[in-house]
Amino acid sequence: MSRAGRGGVGVTIGVLGPVAAWDDTGPLDLRGPRHRAVLARLVAARGRVVPVGRLVDDLWEHPPAGAVPAVRTFVAALRRSLEPGRAPRTPARLLVTDGPGYALRADADAVDAWRFEDAVVRSRDLAPGVALDLLDAAIGAWRGPAYAGLDEPWARTERARLAELRLAAVERRADARLALGRPDDAVADLDAHVTEHPWREEGWRLLALALYRAGRQADALAVLRRARSMLADELGVDPGPRLAALETEILRQSVPATPSPGDLWADATAAYQRTVAAGSRARLESTVGLLRSLAVAGGEGLAVARSQRLAAVAAAEQLGDPELTARVVGAFDVPGVWTRSDEPAQAEQVVAAAERTLAALPPGAPASARARLLATIALESRGIPGARGPEAAREAELLARGLDDPAVLAFALAGRYLQSFERSGLAPGRDALGAELVALSARHGLTTFEIFAHLVRMQALSALGQWDPADEHASAAATLGRKHERPLVDVFIRWYGALRTTAAGAPAGVAEAAYRDAATTLDGSGMPGLAHGLLPLALLCLRVWRGLPADFPDDTDWGPYAPWARPLVMIAQGRRSDAVAAARRTPVPPPGLLQEALWCLAGRAAVQVGDRRLAGRARTALAPAAQEIAGAGSGVLTAGPVALHLAALDEFLGG
Repeated sequence: MSRAGRGGVGVTIGVLGPVAAWDDTGPLDLRGPRHRAVLARLVAARGRVVPVGRLVDDLWEHPPAGAVPAVRTFVAALRRSLEPGRAPRTPARLLVTDGPGYALRADADAVDAWRFEDAVVRSRDLAPGVALDLLDAAIGAWRGPAYAGLDEPWARTERARLAELRLAAVERRADARLALGRPDDAVADLDAHVTEHPWREEGWRLLALALYRAGRQADALAVLRRARSMLADELGVDPGPRLAALETEILRQSVPATPSPGDLWADATAAYQRTVAAGSRARLESTVGLLRSLAVAGGEGLAVARSQRLAAVAAAEQLGDPELTARVVGAFDVPGVWTRSDEPAQAEQVVAAAERTLAALPPGAPASARARLLATIALESRGIPGARGPEAAREAELLARGLDDPAVLAFALAGRYLQSFERSGLAPGRDALGAELVALSARHGLTTFEIFAHLVRMQALSALGQWDPADEHASAAATLGRKHERPLVDVFIRWYGALRTTAAGAPAGVAEAAYRDAATTLDGSGMPGLAHGLLPLALLCLRVWRGLPADFPDDTDWGPYAPWARPLVMIAQGRRSDAVAAARRTPVPPPGLLQEALWCLAGRAAVQVGDRRLAGRARTALAPAAQEIAGAGSGVLTAGPVALHLAALDEFLGG
């Protein structure tokens, strides 16, 4: 997402070093030292209001007579620096007046100290590899002592607090490296760390442990002796229990080894191969569980999971046991947040197998098996016109609500979401569905569905133009994605950032650059249903919204969006008769996240070629979404407010 948040586009504020600010063009002029002190004091308040009187007391030991007007002058100058494009007499968005004072209303990622603190806190619950990347970036953001150049009491307090947090981050980073089996990488940092901060027992302990695991037992014992001597000579205390215990363990050669994930995997799979017979039903069901894990890993894993899933279903059907087949088909409960299938042919085969299995289930089969099969049909039929998908979604939800199985209900709700595009203007209902799914999945630890639900709400709230709550759900999805190592989440978050940049009114060139940057995440993602034609479609929607010509190279690959793009491109090329014919052939957009955007393109083409029939169809289709933002419900692109397109259609049809 943009660093803008609620403030100016691209503004970043730094206090991990001298107080500074930057935008997309470079450093901003923050004027004099008092101006910087005001900004820094508001950063320290982390969004809370600081009364003017408190600012006066914090800036001067003995405030002068004109201190209050001076503070107001400093704030006014800072606003001009931080929001140079703000129109006169319009409210500030970043450094705001609130009641008796001022507050800095920036997103957490717009201030380096806030970003650093959040990263250190998040790292506690992350897998070592993810935590290491996060801490590397957080520690690397420091440019010097925090609040450098400020010597007021509050600044000294904040400097000491952040310095302590930085030391903890250095130690946590070393711990992550040890957990990943990289003791040599930890040694150099820790050696400098304990030299500069010899009172930190955890630093000594980690250094000794890193040396021992690097095969340097003598050096590890020497470090522990240094620590013992330093603590006794400088502080007059004995080592704490963790440090003393490590010394004992090293002397006894009983230091617990860090298990390698590779070793654990090798041991477990070897035992499985020896224990579970080849061709057994247990192996088949275990294979589906593994494929499910591959699907959320993205890239090649997702492609392999899709292809092997069909083989698993076929193998189950060959055994002639409908209940087993139902478990194999229904176990692949990976919700798709995009409404176009990555592999339509495979999806069709899965639906056919689910229908056969549903028909073959005996009367006494578990209701959960039926619900999962119906949810599978709903999910795999997404983006396909017809009654069966919505019907299966409703049946699955009805069955699931009668069961005491939150996982089945979450799967059914995901299927219902993917079948909730029968017309435009349904974003409020999808948001309500997402809210139920967020609460359900969080309450029962259903991580995959919780991520999915946050993305659903991000999309629906974007369609409604409710950007602040949409940002919150994007952030929640990103946090869960990092914590649980779900790389595909970042694809949607990066595209959402491009959408936010565009919707905020960024210049066309800036918005196009954001879309092109987001498109780099699609390479190797394993999601052709999302990737194919998405970038040119995003650029076309932007240009149509901004009234720019649809100038595109002849070899542009529009993918499935060609029927809606082609008339506008032909108009830009001066091929009016071809555009008229192409507009006449424009099909009804498939049900899905992009139907409003595609109708907007069709409507604009109709106006330009004078096709009243197509314009009328577009007007009717878009009317229920008059209060929404076209395409923003996808979470990836927008063609601007639907009302803007309706106005153009009304003017044309009324002329």
